[in-house]
Amino acid sequence: MQMITNRSKRTAEIISRLKKEYPDAHCALNHTNPFELLVATILSAQCTDERVNIVTATLFRKYRGPKDYLDVPQEELEKDIHSTGFFRNKAKNIQGACEKIIEMFGGEIPQTMEEILKLNGVARKTANVVLGNAFGIASGVVVDTHVSRLSQRLGLTKEKTPEKIELDLQKLVPKEEWVMFPHWIIFHGRQVCKARKPLCSECVLEDICPKIGVSA
Repeated sequence: MQMITNRSKRTAEIISRLKKEYPDAHCALNHTNPFELLVATILSAQCTDERVNIVTATLFRKYRGPKDYLDVPQEELEKDIHSTGFFRNKAKNIQGACEKIIEMFGGEIPQTMEEILKLNGVARKTANVVLGNAFGIASGVVVDTHVSRLSQRLGLTKEKTPEKIELDLQKLVPKEEWVMFPHWIIFHGRQVCKARKPLCSECVLEDICPKIGVSA
């Protein structure tokens, strides 16, 4: 197949193929409600989803809602989340977010970008994860390390920062695919399009990928 040079057409073909390749793609952070997803996403900063899921398996039995996190000293919460790294800052952010959820939003996770960004520890990536996966609200495109790396490798963006990459992807990816697009990309990045040694010969995108930054 001849290389598709038009970025919009290539993006559409990428989505079509990945959707078929990963029909079971989903949010890798275990959660049963929007609040748990918020906490898990805060914990996932600079930490693997696998490690977060190990920690939250116990954490979510101990802490059921925002008030539970505020009823313990920060030091106790730090111990509970220690293995996720940056535990002091994360504990402070979780308790700060819980305080605002109770005081400003009646104990519920806000469902607009403007409001959820008021919570401690929440930037656009976390906001997009929670709004998209907990509420089905396409507020933007989640840009993590996989999405950033593959978007550049696939020639969908030349930008380096998550904010600018997201803007490029919003122009290329149909809004109805904003929530799922990162999951397909993340699954593909973990299983095939790996950072150091991408398995190009096994890739469903091999014939339409410009392989930017991939050494022969």
